Amino acid sequence: MFKQFGTGTSGEFGQPHSGGVSVAKSGQLEELVSLERLGSRRSFTRDREIYAQGDRADCWFKVVSGTVRICKLLADGRRHVAEFFYAGDSFGLETEGERVFAAEAVSDVIVMRFCRAATERLIDERPTLARRMCDMTLRNLAHAQTRLLLLGRMTAPERVASFLMELAERRDTWRAIDLPMSRNDIADYLGLTIETVCRVLSAMKRDGTIAIPHPHRIEICDRDALEALVES
Repeated sequence: MFKQFGTGTSGEFGQPHSGGVSVAKSGQLEELVSLERLGSRRSFTRDREIYAQGDRADCWFKVVSGTVRICKLLADGRRHVAEFFYAGDSFGLETEGERVFAAEAVSDVIVMRFCRAATERLIDERPTLARRMCDMTLRNLAHAQTRLLLLGRMTAPERVASFLMELAERRDTWRAIDLPMSRNDIADYLGLTIETVCRVLSAMKRDGTIAIPHPHRIEICDRDALEALVES
């Protein structure tokens, strides 16, 4: 029914945050509760596989905590990281019978696992739930188009700057960004070498655009400079 409805923002099909009152007023809270009842909680340690390429695509997941990477091992041994998912994001609902990509825990992860068949039965009962899933799918398609531009036309500094801006927007912060993934993960996501990623980050640090107090934390010091890199 849907391809991977995946770049949902925090709060999608999860605990309503600042919009909790409006969700309850609109009757959507009941939908969320009904959906949550279908799920089972699973835990995965760092680098554990959630599902593999070729597995049956009979379920989908929502991230409760931690970070998940969607990746594929290419025929020549290279790895392509297609996406990262964070708390509140949903992933893994595909039209194909088998998984085209694998899903792995970047950090220690807790997810909710939902049976696809049970979800589709619930959608039949609650058409408005189907609309919300469709909206998430459309956002995912828009994100995929942006990714094509990033990988096809952007320079290495533009790709890294775009990645940092994407993280800041998705994590709703413009100061300190936590990076649970490794530099190698970032390189495979951006279609760059790890050496190039490290070199670009070091140049941004020297220019005063960012600070790197810790390998897994980046502070944005000059947002305008970062935006200018992407818009160039």
